[in-house]
Amino acid sequence: MFMKNYALTMLLLVVALVTFSCSDDESSGDTTGRFVVKLTDAPFPYELVSEANVTIFKIDARNKSMVEDESEAGDAGSPFVVLMEEEVELNLLNLTNGVTETLVNQDFPVGDYDLVRIYVTGVNVVLTDGTTYDLQVPSGEQTGIKVFVTPGITVQGGLTAELLLDFDVSRSFIPLGNLNSIDGITGFNFKPVIKASNVSTTGTLGGMVTATIDDTPTPLEGAQISVFAADTLNTSTFTDATGAYTIMGLTAGSYDIEVELQSYASQEAEGLQVTAANKTTQDFELVPSSE
Repeated sequence: MFMKNYALTMLLLVVALVTFSCSDDESSGDTTGRFVVKLTDAPFPYELVSEANVTIFKIDARNKSMVEDESEAGDAGSPFVVLMEEEVELNLLNLTNGVTETLVNQDFPVGDYDLVRIYVTGVNVVLTDGTTYDLQVPSGEQTGIKVFVTPGITVQGGLTAELLLDFDVSRSFIPLGNLNSIDGITGFNFKPVIKASNVSTTGTLGGMVTATIDDTPTPLEGAQISVFAADTLNTSTFTDATGAYTIMGLTAGSYDIEVELQSYASQEAEGLQVTAANKTTQDFELVPSSE
């Protein structure tokens, strides 16, 4: 099945917060930090879809410190700080395997941020035959897509903090009709699903998937990499044309990895340790299926 068999994500990398250069005596008085907003995505089922487009025109974040101290709140007493307010058109399928696009790089008040709102419009899906479906955006255009940050992200003078927003494309772009062929698809519903994780507690998993063909290691494109935590599917991705894969935003801990590709026997790696703020490498060499 088209979407049902693929757990795919768009990763929105929000916030590397770096304050101005200053002396040790001055650092304790820093009142702003720097937000850097980047965008990335895991692969999408390209055999049926050529584009998954979203226009982000605003991002803001709630400074919990301002909620607790109303005297520090912004305009009209609002604790929300606008991070960006300009239209950025994105084809999520161009942002794969660790590729990112910076959306924000500015200074903002220090404090504890516990909620991000992403305002989107212009959502559409283009199939490989050129058919385009324009999708309705429920609330995301008026009130923003709300993503709670648990635990929250703390902006401190002289330090860096990063927050990763994981936009689950397969659960957000829901196909309608007969999913067995491109002709059977009649449209899509857009129901955005996004989760947040603190980059300080997450790591990256990556590697290569190959097979020996004519005594030569050959990269395998389109192999599905599924990541399980305690027997529950956490996320998945696919290898690119070079046989490489990258999965960002994995909470530090132990995972089981399964690799599948048609005509090849599946392969597993159990108890793989992912370390915070580091990349774990796991390569796989598949063998042809005996079936």
